[in-house]
Order: sequence, then structure tokens, then C-alpha cells
Amino acid sequence: MPMIRLTAPANALTEEGRASVQRELTSVLLRWEGAPDTAFFRAQAWSYLTELPREAQVTAEDDEPRFLVEVTVPQGALSERRKAGLVEDVTRTVLNAAGLPQGEALRVWVLIHQQPDGTWGAGGSVVRYADLVALARDGKKEAAGA
Repeated sequence: MPMIRLTAPANALTEEGRASVQRELTSVLLRWEGAPDTAFFRAQAWSYLTELPREAQVTAEDDEPRFLVEVTVPQGALSERRKAGLVEDVTRTVLNAAGLPQGEALRVWVLIHQQPDGTWGAGGSVVRYADLVALARDGKKEAAGA
């Protein structure tokens, strides 16, 4: 199941953004991964917000806040088109949460980590990508009321 982690300098997000960014990023990730919108899949998509002291992150040029988003998904879960859409939507979501204009997109970097099959475990067992695809298929049927 997917995980998403936003690392940001302390106080770089607006109050409203800080309150909502994790759920919004999770929704973006699930949508681009193609997972059904069910309670089960939402509960399995973990989101972390790591805030560092503002001085912990600088560039050689300035001290304006930068944001790192790390996404971990099973290998094969995201096509090139899905990766591109995910990066675009995640960037927009983080900028909105920070109250920054879209023209500041280079402040947001997104790293997509694809976990090789057989190296993801949950509930005490190894979870295979094929298992997740079957769960998603069943979840989509359930969400559609079939």
C-alpha cells in the first residue's frame, strides 16, 4: 500500500494547509495509483508530515522554504503517465498548503520510490503486487455496488 511523506520547514505551511495537507496528499496518491476510494484503501495509505527547524534546510542561494515529498509504492503501480500526474498534483497540493503561487513549483521536489515485489510486508506477511491488484479490483466492485 502506498505511503507519502512531506518534509517541510517548521511554519512553512499555512495553518489551514497544515491541517489538511496529509489527507489531501493521500487522496492524490490513491487517485493516481488507481486504488478504489474505499475505507479499506484509505486506511492503508499512510501519510507523514515531518517538520524540521527552519534553519535545517537552506540552499546556497537563499533560505526560502523547500519541500520534499517522498512517495513509496509497489513497483508497477504507476505508469509514466500516472507518475507525471502524481508529481503535478502533489506539487500543486503542497504549494497550496504553503500559500505559495504555482510559479514557485521548483520549491517542491517529489521522489517516487518503487518497492520491488516481495519486499513489502503488512500484517505479518509479504504482500505481493498481484495481491494488491486483486484487492483493488474487488474494492472497485464494492465501491460501485456490484
